[in-house]
Amino acid sequence: MSDATTQERSKTSGGQTIRPDEAAHFGQLAKDWWDPKGSSAMLHRLNPVRLQFLRAAVDLHWANDVEARRPLAGKSALDVGCGAGLLCEPLTRLGAEVTGVDAAPENVAAAVLHAEGAGLDIRYMAGEIGDLDIGTFDLVTAMEVIEHVADKRAFVAALAARLVPGGLMVLSTPNRTPQSRLLMIGAAEGLGMIPRGTHHWDDFITPDELGELLDEAGLEMGEPRGIGFSPAKGLHLSNDLALNYIVTARK
Repeated sequence: MSDATTQERSKTSGGQTIRPDEAAHFGQLAKDWWDPKGSSAMLHRLNPVRLQFLRAAVDLHWANDVEARRPLAGKSALDVGCGAGLLCEPLTRLGAEVTGVDAAPENVAAAVLHAEGAGLDIRYMAGEIGDLDIGTFDLVTAMEVIEHVADKRAFVAALAARLVPGGLMVLSTPNRTPQSRLLMIGAAEGLGMIPRGTHHWDDFITPDELGELLDEAGLEMGEPRGIGFSPAKGLHLSNDLALNYIVTARK
């Protein structure tokens, strides 16, 4: 990426978080989103790891029975950057009343169609998270999203505004390290495991930077867990934050 391109991507947008080029890129992937061998195959591999962390965080936060099948019963959940619903559908099955928001209308259309086919009642909409009149939620998630937004500070503030007092937020994102540049962009995108142009390393955010943004928004960040990769384990929760990490936040 040239310096000029990096500088252009780094500009904030006066509170608007959606980048039209990013929305268009992911909208083009909508038709394959639910194909575990398609362009979103990596997300299908990542989703169980995110759900493992999320389930443990939910149980700890609300002191749930760890054996409960619907630990989010009676709770509302918002997934921002929901794509075609890979996380929204499991959250619904865990008992939550779920809303999914995405920047790409094509993704929302694919999400609605898939949820209807699965018999799941999920509210989906496209648009700028700060502009939508959708209320507040017990659980707010944004997985692999903040690295794609135009104004990270405005995005975190908008997420915080959607979280009820005493609620739980869960975020995941790539770390900005030499390892993530090498593996996520050089290897994964270079070898076609992730569609080319999906990531821009300069937009990755470190745990310290994310912690500062959350603190500014009145949220306390929990201890991050790494999402690592090895040939033996595949993607898995790890103490190594170098590639990707997932973290809770609370008001």
